[in-house]
Amino acid sequence: MVSQVIFGFVLLAAIALAAYNARKIIQNIRIGRPEQRRDQPALRLKTMLLVAFGQKKMFKRPFAALLHLCVYLGFCIINIEMLEIVIDGLFGTHRVFAGMGAFYTFLIAAFEWLALAVLVGCVVFLARRNIARVKRFFGTEMTPWPRTDANLILIAEILLMAAFLTMNAADHRLQFLGAANYTQAGAFPVSTWLIPLLPENVSSLITIERGCWWFHIVGVLVFLNYLPYSKHLHIILAFPNTYFSNLYPKGHFTNMGSVTTEVRAMLDPTYTPADTEAPARFGAKDVQDLTWKNLLDAYTCTECGRCTSVCPANMTGKLLSPRKIMMDTRDRMVVVGDNIRKNKGFQEDGKSLIDDYITREEIWACTTCNACVEACPVNINPLEIIVELRRYTVMEESKAPASLNTMFGNVENNGAPWKYAQADRADWKNNG
Repeated sequence: MVSQVIFGFVLLAAIALAAYNARKIIQNIRIGRPEQRRDQPALRLKTMLLVAFGQKKMFKRPFAALLHLCVYLGFCIINIEMLEIVIDGLFGTHRVFAGMGAFYTFLIAAFEWLALAVLVGCVVFLARRNIARVKRFFGTEMTPWPRTDANLILIAEILLMAAFLTMNAADHRLQFLGAANYTQAGAFPVSTWLIPLLPENVSSLITIERGCWWFHIVGVLVFLNYLPYSKHLHIILAFPNTYFSNLYPKGHFTNMGSVTTEVRAMLDPTYTPADTEAPARFGAKDVQDLTWKNLLDAYTCTECGRCTSVCPANMTGKLLSPRKIMMDTRDRMVVVGDNIRKNKGFQEDGKSLIDDYITREEIWACTTCNACVEACPVNINPLEIIVELRRYTVMEESKAPASLNTMFGNVENNGAPWKYAQADRADWKNNG
């Protein structure tokens, strides 16, 4: 009974903390401006199933994709057993679903093979990061903490799977020895390999089995509450993020309604705008000026570096890294969210996303080619944030690189980006 009470307390505390963290994340995302992303639900569902669940875009790099699929599906499916573990922990039973017979035997065997796949995948990923040192896992934005975070998660998954298999091995041995409460149930094709390493003493086996049981369940609960502080939050947010993907072609840019209204009014004197309310700000200076989807993107970023590895600006040595854009946006969003909760509203802190987190050199290095958007395995769009920051610098501050100011002047004076007057545009035909 003492064990059940302790387990119940740990479970409730973990759920309460997870709910508190989830509430903070939702509040932070809601800092952003509203945006309509609920159209075409069938297409959105299809996108989510293909990209998030099916990991379609990951398979542009088949080896890494296969390993990731093993780790992702294996870890998620194995944790279906958490339902049985929770029931056993609360009511003092042991393998409460054993009455399912052959199907239960199949499930446990499948879980074991998946656990082995997770182990192998995590070991290979650790080697890729720390021995092979794949280039895209490093960069100026990948400070010691992001690299440590990735290693911690991989090590945690290895330990959890090792505990799961060791628990099953001890359980299987206890079943064979006829220990009390360890009824014959399940098949253990992988953990059987560990039995020769275990003692034959029943009390020692029970200690090992119970110790691994507690380590596994507490480890999963700790993992759940670590996610909000880790890039691995994407294992949850990838699904809503892909569902709310931008369904327009990647070359499609959003127009600012207020600007469109002004242009139409100038071109057509008879045009009467339905809404003359001016926006609070053109473009984005801080995270409050971005949309909630931009902020969801920032939370969903996996920091995998696929976007930066295909960025032509980054390849040529320029400062821009699309991954850093997302990481900086997330960092600023967390600071602003804490500010709002602490002060019951945002209190100016003298900082903003532009300049204090993301430099102007970064945003103007972007070629707007959409390579980063195409490469992202969970449909994150760094370009939208870059464009909004550009809009602010141009439309609010009238600050742009000299080359762009020249182009703006030509458009204003000549109706085209070039320096030639409209009357001279056809002269090339007469020079032949």
